[in-house]
Amino acid sequence: MRIRTARRTDLPLLQDIERAAGEPFRTLGMSAIADDDPPPLDLLEEYRRGGRAWVAADPEDHPVGYLIADRVDGAAHIEQVSVHPSAARRGVGSTLIDHLAGWAGEQGLGALTLTTFSHVPWNAPYYARLGFRALDESELTDGLRKIRAQEAEHGLDHWPRVCMRREIPHTGHARQLTGADRQQ
Repeated sequence: MRIRTARRTDLPLLQDIERAAGEPFRTLGMSAIADDDPPPLDLLEEYRRGGRAWVAADPEDHPVGYLIADRVDGAAHIEQVSVHPSAARRGVGSTLIDHLAGWAGEQGLGALTLTTFSHVPWNAPYYARLGFRALDESELTDGLRKIRAQEAEHGLDHWPRVCMRREIPHTGHARQLTGADRQQ
């Protein structure tokens, strides 16, 4: 499996991945989530053009998972990460998230954030295993509050939701200021 930027021709496949990834929610009595439409092609194209859409591709270069992200209050916010059930439990999601962490670090962003269902095993408990922690209400940034309000309008608050954050370790790759730089 390799991670690469999404191509325009991938976008309908990402919608297929999203539909398939939603099906397991039915087993939890969350049919509305399973039936929710995938992101529209024009929105996926915006992420692709903005350089914020990646796919995990199998050896034949066919997407089996994808991640789209926004910049929210100094963090890379995972708008969506989905893996086709046929590729589940193979590290596809965590590899996409680690790729985003590398990108975010290069962009000077200090953390990854996301919102998710708190009691769905492949949501908050999974992200906690990947180093994310749930944020208290007092820790929410304005951008995260806005995202949560939009989710509530969309009906997602029918089930418990949580905002989570994972710090990105400082790699020390930032250019050090020299004496001449400091004097300018």
